[in-house]
Amino acid sequence: MKTLDDELQKASVNSAVLEGLYQAFSKGDIPAVLGMMDSNIVWNEAEGNPYADGNPYKGPEAVLNGVFARIGEEHEYFNLKDIELHEMFNDKVLATLRYDAKFKNGKRYDAQVAHLWTLKEGKVVAFQQYVDTKKLSEAMN
Repeated sequence: MKTLDDELQKASVNSAVLEGLYQAFSKGDIPAVLGMMDSNIVWNEAEGNPYADGNPYKGPEAVLNGVFARIGEEHEYFNLKDIELHEMFNDKVLATLRYDAKFKNGKRYDAQVAHLWTLKEGKVVAFQQYVDTKKLSEAMN
């Protein structure tokens, strides 16, 4: 039987994994980010986000090609800022943050974002993004 202490300890470990993931992403270390994903990860971009056209992305390679490569191709820069991790039960962590980015068309955006992560045994098994898609759309066009 799981105890509250067990759940709290797991939540803390999960937050540490995600801290490492966000640090790796901010340095551009995409291989490290992909290495923190389970081989069967299910990744969903927010509905209305142009990158949601491949939802759900299954596996790290699908995330790399369908999301990360496209972000790199289409953006002059793409930064994550004001990241706060909120530990939850059931192997979930909620991250609230902002995207500070600029498309290659010259348009910038600063959007409010939430990421809901699910982890199992130290690996990310699921991801759900929530973002202000109106700001993304306005900046893309």
